[in-house]
Amino acid sequence: MSLIVAVVREKVLKRGDKMISRIWHGWTTLENADVYENLLKTDIFPGIAAKNVAGYRGIQLLRRQLRNEVEFVTIMQFDSLDAVKQFAGEDYEKSYVPDKAKTVLLRHDEKSQHYAIKESITY
Repeated sequence: MSLIVAVVREKVLKRGDKMISRIWHGWTTLENADVYENLLKTDIFPGIAAKNVAGYRGIQLLRRQLRNEVEFVTIMQFDSLDAVKQFAGEDYEKSYVPDKAKTVLLRHDEKSQHYAIKESITY
């Protein structure tokens, strides 16, 4: 049994070393939170997928209500930094915020953060 776990873990780590997560934060008013979430799900995320970037593997949306605002976090997965650059351009750290999103955001990260995925375990 432990040999199987070791083999699976080795495959995950090798694959994970090549993956990149692109993380970004944005904040809305309480009143605009549902509007922004809907915009992401129905317009912005499908628009990103429609770019057909080789190596783009998907996106997660996180939402957290704070006292006077709502924080959103997006986590995109890419096969490599080259794939990120294909999506975002050579200035790949610059955040991707369409104009229609800017109309409902209070503020947002000007730069996205990029991390190598070293391990990913799901159950």
